[in-house]
Amino acid sequence: MSNMNHLEAWLAQEQEVRSRIGSGPGAGVATPAQLAGRSGLDVMRAMLRGELPYPPITETLDFALVEVEEGRALFQGTPGAAHLNPMGTIHGGWYATLLDSAMGCAVHTRMPAGRAYTTAELGVNLVRAIGAKVARVRAEGKVIHCGRQLATAEGRLYGPDGTLYAHATTTCLVFDVK
Repeated sequence: MSNMNHLEAWLAQEQEVRSRIGSGPGAGVATPAQLAGRSGLDVMRAMLRGELPYPPITETLDFALVEVEEGRALFQGTPGAAHLNPMGTIHGGWYATLLDSAMGCAVHTRMPAGRAYTTAELGVNLVRAIGAKVARVRAEGKVIHCGRQLATAEGRLYGPDGTLYAHATTTCLVFDVK
């Protein structure tokens, strides 16, 4: 598949997801009652179906969850003028937030009902600048290990032509929700 075909497929998937989540409750935070008894994977899938609110940060930084399965989460982001650093390229914090979201949500898919996580450590390696010609990027997070107290995951940020822009790892603390 050519780069343009990849981008077209990415844009079509993004439009379908945004339409579905846009018909739901919108941006916000799910209530404890909405989350009660649900596994992390169920919560993530409910967000993708537009049944639960999606995180407001996705509007602020123009990215969205587009796929989720056990141990994996895929986000798609639109690098734009609002994300530029003084040198005219996308700020490293945008890369880091997109990767942190993908890896964290991948860990979230492994949480049983009543368990949660928080990022304890995030390591990001930026290997290429995202310039003005890059229309979309994807951040894919995959769980490496998920234990009772700690979970680790890895992530990659890449373009439709396969160009790698960054890679990352995370360590998350896992705990009971009270």
